[in-house]
Amino acid sequence: MTTQIPHPPHAAALQSLDARSREVFRQIVETYLRDGEPVGSRSLSRILPSTLSPATIRNVMSDLEHLGLIYAPHVSAGRLPTQTGLRFFVDAFMELGDLSDDERRSIEAQVKASGTGASLDHMLTEASQMLSGMSRGAGLVLAAKSEAALKHIEFIQLEPTKALTVLVSQNGDVENRVVDLPAGVTVSQLHEASNFLNAHIRGRTLGEARAEIARIKEETRVALDTLSQDLVEKGLAVWAGSEGGLPARLIVRGRANLLENITAQADIELLRRLFEDMETQEGLIQLLDLAEQGSGVRIFIGSENKLFSLSGSSLVVAPYRDKDARVVGALGVIGPTRLNYARIVPMVDYTAQLISRMLR
Repeated sequence: MTTQIPHPPHAAALQSLDARSREVFRQIVETYLRDGEPVGSRSLSRILPSTLSPATIRNVMSDLEHLGLIYAPHVSAGRLPTQTGLRFFVDAFMELGDLSDDERRSIEAQVKASGTGASLDHMLTEASQMLSGMSRGAGLVLAAKSEAALKHIEFIQLEPTKALTVLVSQNGDVENRVVDLPAGVTVSQLHEASNFLNAHIRGRTLGEARAEIARIKEETRVALDTLSQDLVEKGLAVWAGSEGGLPARLIVRGRANLLENITAQADIELLRRLFEDMETQEGLIQLLDLAEQGSGVRIFIGSENKLFSLSGSSLVVAPYRDKDARVVGALGVIGPTRLNYARIVPMVDYTAQLISRMLR
């Protein structure tokens, strides 16, 4: 398993910490990851394996604070790790756990069961739900643009100037788009355009179908009247922005998990921003870019992740690949910065590997 994580700033200074400072720092971070609470010098003196007085611990904490690894959330409080501190912990201290045999079997059973005789969307939705349940964060899966062969296209008139375009791929995925109709289009012309397209797109990807329709432009002109020709072009052009495939979709499950233990209005506002970020098409492209930049699991903490930086969330994400080893999507877990990284990283990695195998 490959885990890609950027190096923190001031790496040389941080690496020079002595054993005592490292142990105090590790306990502060582990307490935060477990309980979400600041820890003070007296509490640390009771739980540290070595006998250190509260005064000595306070001096160590002062040095750690000077390095930017920890901070006091308010006067007379204990200390919490900063974002830099969390990154340093992940880089230097975190020991990745491994999934138990039972967890591996459970993940494999759920992914394979959802992928048997079902659409890709259903399998990915179940994977997102499973990641959410196992991590207590929000599970997310990005299904990138589909290059699946097409099966059927149909125009359904909604009103005189609008129609619903339904595109069905041979793997069972269905995409709907509303298109504007040329003035005066009749129901029979909608059927005529659908029939003409279906005669030429079946078994082709969307990019191949557009190229074929362009190639037989003269045949199209002879076979169809002007309005029906316009419909044929609209029927394919409505997906033109997806660069030859169906647009990316983000499947998120477990949003309610992110609301647990949230009471402050400021935290609720951060979550609102997070949910809005996850709905934007630009956000989906950025998310896929994050996964494509490396071959393994990537960990982004707080503002390291430009997409979700305003919400201060952490993201653990990995790509999954098709039979040609192309990255066709990403999956992962998003949640507060105190995610259980050591457990979630192998979980995300194993799930991404399983999805990739299912797509081969």
